[in-house]
Amino acid sequence: MMSKNFIQELQWRGLVHDVMPDTEAHLLEAMRSGYVGFDPTADSLHIGNLVPIMVLAHFQRCGHRPIALVGGATGMIGDPSGKSSERQFLDENSLNHNQECVRLQLAHFLDFNSGAENQAQMVNNYDWMKSMSFLSFIRDVGKHITVNYMMAKDSVKNRISGQDSDGMSFTEFTYQLVQGYDFLHLFQHHQCTLQMGGSDQWGNITTGTELIRRVGNGKGFALTCPLITKSDGSKFGKSEGGNVWLDPKRTSPYKFYQYWLNTSDEDAQKYIKIFTFLDQQTIKAIIQDHQQAPHMRVLQKRLAQEVTITVHGEGQYQNALKASEILFGKSTSADLLSLDQETFLDVFDGVPQAEVSRQEVLQTFDIISGLVEKSSFLKSNGEARRALMEQSIYVNKTRVGEDYQLSQADLISDQFILLQRGKKNYFILKCIG
Repeated sequence: MMSKNFIQELQWRGLVHDVMPDTEAHLLEAMRSGYVGFDPTADSLHIGNLVPIMVLAHFQRCGHRPIALVGGATGMIGDPSGKSSERQFLDENSLNHNQECVRLQLAHFLDFNSGAENQAQMVNNYDWMKSMSFLSFIRDVGKHITVNYMMAKDSVKNRISGQDSDGMSFTEFTYQLVQGYDFLHLFQHHQCTLQMGGSDQWGNITTGTELIRRVGNGKGFALTCPLITKSDGSKFGKSEGGNVWLDPKRTSPYKFYQYWLNTSDEDAQKYIKIFTFLDQQTIKAIIQDHQQAPHMRVLQKRLAQEVTITVHGEGQYQNALKASEILFGKSTSADLLSLDQETFLDVFDGVPQAEVSRQEVLQTFDIISGLVEKSSFLKSNGEARRALMEQSIYVNKTRVGEDYQLSQADLISDQFILLQRGKKNYFILKCIG
């Protein structure tokens, strides 16, 4: 008997959309294997993938064995669910590269290496699909599912009848059969009895359970999660720059942290249940603290902390926290000087810049020249002197006077000097040469 109820864990977190009857009892009887499929058409997952990742992680924490399936074969076809056009195909080398990147990211959430009985496993459906001929597939798989059954799926009906659609190719029409066969293969070779995914995957998943019943003479189970939305109606997982990626090269830890920090109160109450491993009592206490002093944004800060640490580690979280505090006057010059180039530019994204020669910086030059002649930050020497007398000028967050000399010691990441007037007016000198 399993000590922790997986279905109940997902339910209080708001992670159950549909679940096949008897799934809960099936999971409570013994350790089971369940899988989620991941699209390998990019070399990084994004936060839109976090829901199925968290579901797999909870599955393992409840004592079951998670299987992460990377769709090397299905990635060459393209899932029609929720899409109005076909995707571009990727070659095998690109798919293999992407698979390894995905595995490394999943390792932040899943145990692949401990040797425990429920150690996670990664599989690629290309491994069992690549040697299967078209004739054998339609003979051994296709004959068990009727066209009427396939046409009844929402993913098919929506593409065929949609006004913005050019119809559906045979390639995409067969997608549910290929995904269904994945479930059958895992059932037969890995004792996998549960497939999980987003609510838009219900049709594809139940095709798999039907194949298991008809071909495997067994019983498969299905569970789907709701598609996450934002309270304002905009798409979850998108920022001004597009997807929020798990790869720090695509989305820096600072921007990743900021995405969660800027969540609305309503969304944060929902997200902290979905995207963290905090228990129910802890989350209730955080929400209560937040409601007593919403301006402190306790909820958003804890959400951003938990997700950033899980994805990027404690060190990157501390860097992101330090970078965030720089904009709100709680940091020191030492904090600013410790930033790497990417984080510095992320923090001061959009701040105007001017270039100065490295030779000038090495020789030192006066602050008025830096504020006026070299940068045009201020309009005249007179304005610069007045601002300096008013003590409203800062270099790298340190207030300076008219006698201050800019030098190499001021360089952030050996390249930048941050000029500031008042609380919110910034300018960057970039050292070149």
